[in-house]
Amino acid sequence: MSDSKIIAVAGATGAQGGGLCRAILSDPDREFAVRALTRNPDSGKARALAELGAEVVQADVDDEASLLRAFDGAWGAFCVTFFWDHFSPDRETASIRNMASAAKSAGLRHVVWSTLEDSRKFIPLDDGRMPSLGDGRFKVPHFDAKGSGDVFFEEAGVPTTYLLTTYYWDNLIHFGGHPQRGDDRRLVFVLPIGDKKLPGIASEDIGKAAYGIFKKGEDAVGQRIGVAGEHLTGREMASAMADTLGEPVSHFSPPFDVYRAFDFPGADDLGNMFQFYHDFNDHFRSTRSVEATRELTPGVQSFRDWLAAHGSELPIEPR
Repeated sequence: MSDSKIIAVAGATGAQGGGLCRAILSDPDREFAVRALTRNPDSGKARALAELGAEVVQADVDDEASLLRAFDGAWGAFCVTFFWDHFSPDRETASIRNMASAAKSAGLRHVVWSTLEDSRKFIPLDDGRMPSLGDGRFKVPHFDAKGSGDVFFEEAGVPTTYLLTTYYWDNLIHFGGHPQRGDDRRLVFVLPIGDKKLPGIASEDIGKAAYGIFKKGEDAVGQRIGVAGEHLTGREMASAMADTLGEPVSHFSPPFDVYRAFDFPGADDLGNMFQFYHDFNDHFRSTRSVEATRELTPGVQSFRDWLAAHGSELPIEPR
């Protein structure tokens, strides 16, 4: 372990960071070791990582001093934020700046930053095809904060790989994206993507892909690498879920304005996100290559693979 290169993993108890931790810890080569960063080292998820062999330390992306302590002596770091904890682009921006600054001060050799596009580079704020949000400063706030945060790593001169993530299928379990029963008790899968194909992936595989990037080392520095397990239409996803659940599931793609008006926190942000995926589908599909992802993690799951492992976890209302 002492000869292994330490990777400090932000969000270690989350979806992406947890996947990276488990990928490193399960590799018998032991080229890397895990320093798991978490706000609460006593949580069940943190203790589980410690039992697997991770060094667990307290750190918070909102606190640069804690990050500098956590990064000290590390070879690299995985940097990620979780917008849905607070729904604040400004807080997101501050967290990204903290991570980039701490990475620079610690002299890290390789950072993998989990990012997204700044939608305003594609859809200017004065473009009326979708509403501007957040006091008129953003189009897709959770995308824009991450995408505009890339510059902090660039300006700091931190050796960084920019990992472009995408929709992950775990949203069907944890984020209310699962099929819902209509008044007729039939299952309907709501995904406002029209007939376009949506790049998707299992969150665990994002972590595994990040590990593949660390293993590439200097060759990956400066690259923007997008990941996906499969590109599917809403109808194709509904069909796969129907086979898993053993009953019909239909796909419904509501108008974007209708989706934005749904009564749940962040509906307007997500509505704009799905319109962004739809209107710039060629870009998203070309930048999230399944083949390139498979080179990073050969066992990347298809949607049906993921359903075989997790379909029973979908919170489907009984008939």
